[in-house]
Amino acid sequence: MSNVPPPSLEGLLRLAERARSARRDPPPAHRIAPGPRQESVWDFPRPPRVEAVAERVRVIAADTTIADTTRCLRIVETAGAPCYYVPPADCRIDAFAKTNHWTLCEWKGIAFAYDIVAVGRRFREAAWSYPDPLTDLGQGYERIAGYFAFYAARVDACYVGDEKVVPQRGGFYGGWIRANLTGPIKGDPQSANW
Repeated sequence: MSNVPPPSLEGLLRLAERARSARRDPPPAHRIAPGPRQESVWDFPRPPRVEAVAERVRVIAADTTIADTTRCLRIVETAGAPCYYVPPADCRIDAFAKTNHWTLCEWKGIAFAYDIVAVGRRFREAAWSYPDPLTDLGQGYERIAGYFAFYAARVDACYVGDEKVVPQRGGFYGGWIRANLTGPIKGDPQSANW
């Protein structure tokens, strides 16, 4: 939501509870069983889980390394591709410009969008951050407070290890798809209520 102030904590919790109860799963027949060394988005939990990432994670915009870390966290959630969160100390903070846009996640709370500005180019709302994630579920979302996540489709490239990731479809979700991920993965129009 742009140019509208975020709700109070009480209002936020009411909105979150309403959204948490509205989700549905697709029919099990549509799910793709994972093979060896694969992950299925249907094995990810709801509510989402925060996990440490052992591999190096990098984000490139305008041939500039915007983020480079071996201290990344990812959040995995049923049906979605994982979102990768980079500590601010491992980001080129001078390349971030906070926007007026914010979104609401029923699990993590309010995220604010950031443009990335590098070498005279502006990558619109290419990153987001939760400054004060919800903690009402005790899932450890406070671990990503102030970290930055990136839309792979809105920068030049994102990598986990040496693998260039594919953006999650649909434009709203910022998940990164790796070759070892099976689905179906939320993002297509028919997945709006998953």
